[in-house]
Amino acid sequence: MASLIDLRRRIRSIKNTQQITRAMKMVATARLRRAQDKILAARPYAEELRRVVVNLSSRMGDRTHPLLVEREEKKVLVAVVTGDKGLCGSFNSNVIRRAGEVLAEKEDCELLLLGRRGYEFYKRRPTPIRKSYTSLFTKVTFEQASEIATDVSGAFTAREYDAVYVVYNQFVSVIQQHLTVERLLPLRSADNRQAEQAAGGEYVYEPSPSDILSEVVGGYLASQVYRILLDSQAAEHAARMTAMDSATKNAGELIDSLTLTYNRSRQTAITTELIEVVSGAQALEG
Repeated sequence: MASLIDLRRRIRSIKNTQQITRAMKMVATARLRRAQDKILAARPYAEELRRVVVNLSSRMGDRTHPLLVEREEKKVLVAVVTGDKGLCGSFNSNVIRRAGEVLAEKEDCELLLLGRRGYEFYKRRPTPIRKSYTSLFTKVTFEQASEIATDVSGAFTAREYDAVYVVYNQFVSVIQQHLTVERLLPLRSADNRQAEQAAGGEYVYEPSPSDILSEVVGGYLASQVYRILLDSQAAEHAARMTAMDSATKNAGELIDSLTLTYNRSRQTAITTELIEVVSGAQALEG
């Protein structure tokens, strides 16, 4: 059995850890509110821009934009979106595990790593890394998303890759994040139902739909990357808040258990001392 001094030290150590986890939970909660507001504001814009692209692509006839061209997937770029920090439960490990499954399904792959945790995991692995961004989530900006989108679209247009997939955690709610694999390129054009809906109204375009689409597609791709980064950021804060809340509760339960053990040990030690004193007194009297 541990000594009383050891128990006191352990209880004090766990209390200090509990203070840290409680503070981290409060910080994550505050950051989550801001991140949640950003992603909820970005989603409607990204969705409406997607509808514009679908509408325009359905009216181009035989012509099509290079980012809409589907090819046989001989070489694939897989973007893995993780966090820059840990202490967020299984947030990063789930993304890395799912990315490994995607890599196993494809024959020839390269990686685009968005987040420090993904880079630290894959830098010692044999899969080639095209580029890595290790400080994205300090402050997610549209300029960063636009830079990533420009690089990826340029590589796809140059036929360096036949498809681009992204693996990330989509923010659903404070207690739920949905692990998502999404095809970023080629952009999905209108299916039959969407084409019929798009053709339901007649529009006069100036300039032509193809010219407008060429201008819109770049902004659309950047908005999708921006939405994905904001989704991942909000999901990370939610995962960290949940993990730190659980750690704080577990620390409290452990402190209660150790305190009970300490009190029992202390009571046993006092009782033993009293018995020794009484026994000694009786021996002197005898």
